[in-house]
Amino acid sequence: MDLQNITRVAGLFSFDGEVTEAIPYGNGHINDTYRITCRSDEGVKRYILQRMNRNVFNRPEELMENLCSVTEWLKKKITENGGDAQRETLSLVPVRNGKPYLKDAGGEYWRAYLFIENATSYDLVEKDEDFYQSAVAFGRFQRLLADYPADTLHETIPDFHNTPDRLAKFEAALEADMCGRANKVQEEIYFILERRSLTHMLTDHLENGTLPLRVTHNDTKLNNVMIDDQSGKAICVIDLDTVMPGLSLYDFGDSIRFGASTAAEDEQDLSKVSCSLHLFELYAKGYIEGCAGALTDAELDLLPMGAIVMTFECGIRFLTDYLEGDHYFKIHREGHNLDRARTQFRLVSDMEEKLPQMEKIVRRLLP
Repeated sequence: MDLQNITRVAGLFSFDGEVTEAIPYGNGHINDTYRITCRSDEGVKRYILQRMNRNVFNRPEELMENLCSVTEWLKKKITENGGDAQRETLSLVPVRNGKPYLKDAGGEYWRAYLFIENATSYDLVEKDEDFYQSAVAFGRFQRLLADYPADTLHETIPDFHNTPDRLAKFEAALEADMCGRANKVQEEIYFILERRSLTHMLTDHLENGTLPLRVTHNDTKLNNVMIDDQSGKAICVIDLDTVMPGLSLYDFGDSIRFGASTAAEDEQDLSKVSCSLHLFELYAKGYIEGCAGALTDAELDLLPMGAIVMTFECGIRFLTDYLEGDHYFKIHREGHNLDRARTQFRLVSDMEEKLPQMEKIVRRLLP
């Protein structure tokens, strides 16, 4: 959309003052995001305006119901703890008619937030402290929502971390072999099938009650944490579109998968790929501190396995997409999804070897 139309949409929200600037903002790949500047007699105020991606989130009303409920809960908890609710969680700005989101004439859905000033989200870990702070933030997020009724939330992406379902989809793609690629990836196929039982580990624990259902973020990357420019401390978890019922191990595991790897997600030289025990310990320390006793003994014991299962699941998804013709993940070269799958499987193998050390680290970090 052109910026004139963005300004028109912005005018429908309860912003303070006149819109003086509307510019694209951030590096997100899902929603269209703009930073809106408004000026009034009281001064300048900035906001975030987003058009939600209906292709990814095809039930936006349910997504917004989750988001409204969770942010109100977080505000209440933060205020009770003496914090600043406008800086420590997302603050939705309603449409002028009082609704929390706007549906325009074209059927597009829009929402707006207060802009969090004097804070930054980083795409890459520039120093260890940033990774540690992201762990504290996601741990604190888990603690603040520990007694939230997770089963009342909608699944904004159904079966997102249903690993047995991911395996079933892989096996269907393998049987169909619509692109004739299966014969090129026999080693990777064997790697998955040899570990079939791994896909049921976390869901079995959930079903038998060993692990509790939690509110999970499901996109625990560094750039979804706002870090205060002055203190360097994490202050707010953002991008709550994928907040759903799940397991705490999903969030922890995916953070380790992405953040503790010594190589890029699509590294072709597999000799560079491993799980850094230093980064694993750094993140585990921050996450456990942030959770501050909110996790059960079973959750703490299974943190390392969460990292293995989430990495394995991601590798299955990459290889499934490769077999199906690369229709889900964007690719930038031939065999890109295959490279991604191989990287994840190499990481799984390394984590399996290091599992006793990872478990020892977690035990050492427990209060």
